[in-house]
Amino acid sequence: MTTAESPSAPFTELVNLASRLLGAGVVATNEDTFADAENLLVAKPAEFRPHTFGHKGQIMDGWESKRRRGVSAERPHPTDEDHDWTIVRLGVAGVVHGVIVDTAHFTGNYPESASVEAASVPGHPSPEELRDARWTTIVPRTALKGDTAHEFAVADGTRYTHVRLNIFPDGGVARLRVHGEVLPDPRELDGLTFDLAAQEYGGVAEAASDRYFSSPHNLNAPGRATVMGDGWETRRRRDKANDWVQIALAGGGEVLAAEVDTSCFVANAPGWADLVGFDASTGADPADGPWFELLPRTRLQPDTRHRFRLDAGRPVTHVRINVYPDGGLARLRLAGRLTEAGRTALALRWFNALPAAEAVAALTGAGVAAEEAAALTAARPVADPATSATVVRSLLGG
Repeated sequence: MTTAESPSAPFTELVNLASRLLGAGVVATNEDTFADAENLLVAKPAEFRPHTFGHKGQIMDGWESKRRRGVSAERPHPTDEDHDWTIVRLGVAGVVHGVIVDTAHFTGNYPESASVEAASVPGHPSPEELRDARWTTIVPRTALKGDTAHEFAVADGTRYTHVRLNIFPDGGVARLRVHGEVLPDPRELDGLTFDLAAQEYGGVAEAASDRYFSSPHNLNAPGRATVMGDGWETRRRRDKANDWVQIALAGGGEVLAAEVDTSCFVANAPGWADLVGFDASTGADPADGPWFELLPRTRLQPDTRHRFRLDAGRPVTHVRINVYPDGGLARLRLAGRLTEAGRTALALRWFNALPAAEAVAALTGAGVAAEEAAALTAARPVADPATSATVVRSLLGG
C-alpha cells in the first residue's frame, strides 16, 4: 500500500468532478420511478439490503427506471433507440479523463448498454436549456454487465460543465463517477486570495508516502472532516523515516498562510509537521528538487486546527507536507494568490480547453473584435508569448 504515484497514475486518482461535496447535482432525468437519480452521486459505495421492500418494490441504492414497453400488443418491446437518461451538473468544470458506470447490485435489472455525453454550458442553465445544448459523446454506447464497475478512459481535452448518462433501454445504475482535471474560470479567481491546494480550484494530491488507512485526496477535499476516516492516515512506522503528501497547486502562487488540521485524530495525530515548496515554472521536476522551506518543523496537537502565517515572496507550484513520524491529518489549507506566471498559465489552460464557440464568446465579451477573436481561437493551443499575452490581457486585463 505504500506508494508514491507517478504522473501516469490511472484516472481514478484524479478528482471526481461529479462529487456532491464539490457541488454536483442531478439537474434532470426522464424517469426514476423505482429509485432516485440523485443516488448516482452518493459518495459511499452502493449498498444492498435484501428483502427491504417499499411500495414500489425492492429499495435499490442507485438510479432505476421503470420497465419500458412497446407501443402496442403487436410491438411489445421498445425500439433500439428508446432509452432513459439523467443530466448531471458537475461540481466543478473540468477536462474529463475517465468515467465509471457502476451497476453494483443490479443483476437482473441493469441496462443492456449505456453511453455518456458531455456539454459546456456556462452560467446556471435550466433543464430546458441543457436539453438544447450541444452534446458530445465521450463514452460511446457500450454493452454493460450486472454488478460491475465499468471504467471508461476518455481522450477529450475539452472543458465540460455537464454530463448526460444514457441507458438503453432501461434499468438501474448504482453510481456514476466522472474523474478529471479541475479547470476553473480564471476570471472568477483573478485578484483573489484563495486556497491554492483545494480540489475545487484544481489542487491535486499527486503523490504520498503511504495511504494505508485512508486517501491523501481527503487532505484537500471540501469542507471539514467529521470523522477520522475523512482525513489521511498512515500505518504506524517502525523505521526512522517519516510520511508525506505532495500537492500540485491550482496554479503557481505565493502561499501566505497554512492550516494544518488534525481534527478527529486524537491518539494518532503526528507529533510534528513541516511544509516545503517547489517551483516547477523553472522547468525543473519536483522529483529532482530543489525543495525549500515554507514552514519549519513545528509541534502539532491532536484534534486541533493549527494556523500559521508564512513569509510571502517565493513562488511555488507544489507543496509537500511532511509529518513526523506518522499518523493522520484531516485537512491541509494553503491560502495564497496566483503569481503573474500562474495567472497566465491558468488563463491559457482554460482558454485552450473551451469549446470553440465559448472561446470566441469569452473574447468578444471582453471587447475583442469578432474577427480577431475567431483568429485567436483558431490558433489554439495558444503557446507563443505574443499571442499568449494578447489572450491573457483581453480576458483578465492588466
